[in-house]
Amino acid sequence: MTGRPELDRRTFLRLAGSTVAVGAATVTSVGLGAATASSALAAGGGRRLVPPGKLGIQLYSIRDKVNALGFRAVFERLSTLGYREVEFAGYTQGAVGAITPAEIRTLLDDNGLVAVGSHRGITDFARNMEAELDIAETLGTGHVGTANAPTSDRTVGGYLDAAEQFNGFGAAAAARGLKFYQHNHQHEFGFATDDPATRLYDVFLENTDPAAVFLEMDVFWAFVGRHLYPGFEPVEYVLAHRDRYPMFHLKDGRVNPQSSNGYDIVEFGVGDLDYQAFLGALNGSGRQHGIWEQDNASTVAEPPFPVDSFGNAERSADAILALRG
Repeated sequence: MTGRPELDRRTFLRLAGSTVAVGAATVTSVGLGAATASSALAAGGGRRLVPPGKLGIQLYSIRDKVNALGFRAVFERLSTLGYREVEFAGYTQGAVGAITPAEIRTLLDDNGLVAVGSHRGITDFARNMEAELDIAETLGTGHVGTANAPTSDRTVGGYLDAAEQFNGFGAAAAARGLKFYQHNHQHEFGFATDDPATRLYDVFLENTDPAAVFLEMDVFWAFVGRHLYPGFEPVEYVLAHRDRYPMFHLKDGRVNPQSSNGYDIVEFGVGDLDYQAFLGALNGSGRQHGIWEQDNASTVAEPPFPVDSFGNAERSADAILALRG
């Protein structure tokens, strides 16, 4: 995808993306308004695009509850909301007090939950790789990775060096039976400062070992990346490299022409990202893990909803599980 011409598509401000051919079918990559999406969800029928057993939550979305209530109470609530997998954003629980990875694992087991992944910093892996993998093994997660950009050096050489470092991380994780992954934000899709024709995400993807380094696509931030750095469609990366994307962050966004990102983060199901089309393009294989995340769930209200991260989590779970192909 490096340097290829931008795809033809209707204008971003009209809430429409380009079309992507999948077999004999053609799907739009983004564009249903909230009302249309609600009608599609209400129609029901068909195969679930995110099977109930693959619905996860990034705990950052309910960080206020983890800090105030602790993992025990949080896991008990998540289990009743229909979540079956959790992705960690640290292993502390605020005012509730210290807890060990073994104790966290017991709480997961007690509530029928599975750890699917964990976000840690690049420096955590660079300094304490084996200790990080020990924790991952204790938690029983099959994946461990980072939400950090590969590097702050936005040159081709910088990303080549980062790819080499991640290959080392991936090899260490693979030796322990784990998959190492990187979670994107928007700027990984930008262009190299020393080569404006080269997309940095492509450098990273093409120079990391596909058997050892995996990608967790945050769909919202990928569409922000498309807005800021046009010329690609997020779903095309997945279709071209299916085995490299074991997990997705299912985060919804509403188009906002006044925002530099082009979108605002909103509760799942009330935004403009066409997840039915995006996930439908993957044929509902059920191989990937769908992880709900709402970065602002704990801090920003989305009218008419209150600032209520458990409420965001409950309504979003219902909306995701209603998606059918």
